[in-house]
This record gives sequence, structure tokens and C-alpha cells, in this order.
Amino acid sequence: MKYAVLLCDGMADLPRDDIGGTPMSVADKPNMDKLAKVSRVGLVKTVADNLKPGSDVANLSVLGYDPAIYYSGRSPLEAGSIGIDMKPTDVSFRTNLVTLSDEPVYEDKTILDYCADDISTEEAAELIKFIEEKLGTDEFSFYSGVSYRHCLI
Repeated sequence: MKYAVLLCDGMADLPRDDIGGTPMSVADKPNMDKLAKVSRVGLVKTVADNLKPGSDVANLSVLGYDPAIYYSGRSPLEAGSIGIDMKPTDVSFRTNLVTLSDEPVYEDKTILDYCADDISTEEAAELIKFIEEKLGTDEFSFYSGVSYRHCLI
């Protein structure tokens, strides 16, 4: 028999007074409501106490991989998801585009937005290409991903 496992990652939230409940409880989700009526629901602990909770660790666990053995960080997973063929000796770093404040001295700047004001993938690709041209070397390369999320290998 085949099964479908739906990982509704990131849906939990606290109730908010301005919407009269949790975002999930007030959302219009007819397909999920239909599925819930014919599904089994339960709780499972997907992240061991000694690991940092996150969807990357939890999803490995749900898929049958022991994160204590196989988890190497989020960046290698993201590198694979955008088609980067990593060698065993490569190291992958998540590279985010962000929005900084306008202070004239760089050291005084602060991050205003972690996602570069919801930058489009196309615009981000142009920026990453420019960064690769200026900072990439034979040993280090920047790869364009999706929206603000990219990789340095």
C-alpha cells in the first residue's frame, strides 16, 4: 500500500487577537479540511533533544534518515535543491541577500529585512552574478538560488 505523508511545516502559530484565532484556524483551506476528515492525525517527535529544531532536521527524520548521522546543515540541502553538484571536499554556505539601513558608515548599518524586501528570483540572479564576477575565485563560487536564498561553495 502506498501512503502520502503531508508535512504541514510552519503552520503552527499562536492565536492573534486581530484575526480572532490562529492563522491556521481562520484560513480558508477546504482541501485540507476534506483531507483531515479521512486522515489519521497524531503527534510525533521528529527532532531529538540534542539537535536544533528545524524543518531540515525534522524532514530528514520523517523520511527515515537519522539526523545525527546525515544532517550536515541546511546549506548543502539547499545547494542540492538548486542543482549544485558538490564534491566530498566542498563546503556550502547559505548566502542571503538582505536589506540594510542607509547609514553612511558600513559598520553602523543594521539589517532591516532578512529577505531583501521579497526580491524576485530574477533580480536576485543578476545580483548574485555580479557578486560572483567580483568575488568568485577558483576556490569559491556563488550560486543563484530562489528569491533571497543562495549558496557559496
